[in-house]
Amino acid sequence: MSKVEDFLSKEEEQEIVNAIVEAEKNTSGEIRVHIEKTTSKAHYDRALEVFHDLKMDETRLQNGVLLYFAVEDQKFVICGDKGINDVVADDFWNCTKDIMVNHFKAGNFKQGIVDGILNAGEQLKKYFPSTEDDTNELSNEISKG
Repeated sequence: MSKVEDFLSKEEEQEIVNAIVEAEKNTSGEIRVHIEKTTSKAHYDRALEVFHDLKMDETRLQNGVLLYFAVEDQKFVICGDKGINDVVADDFWNCTKDIMVNHFKAGNFKQGIVDGILNAGEQLKKYFPSTEDDTNELSNEISKG
């Protein structure tokens, strides 16, 4: 894979965006996906940097979640904002990560991301249910580095 653009087709990207829209229907949480080729930084550190660059740390309830992918490195990170981390157990994202890894091992990257997003939405709903005044604070589009 030479470019990040080759990782997913336009149709697959749209399915991922649709999954974000679906997942956010039942939660005030905000979910973003960022894909880049590689990073020279520690993957978690880079994910936090992207989290900040995308202004995910500026949501009203501090309940943003980033799914970060470094495709050439074959690494991904799920990181949540302070509002989430303050109320959930340390292993909160493990079930989402496990679902994704199972798909990735089978080569089903798009489905792994979609199922990860939907699972994250279900998890967020427990702590951050949707409210009447809830607005979509962040773009649902996939960002690329």
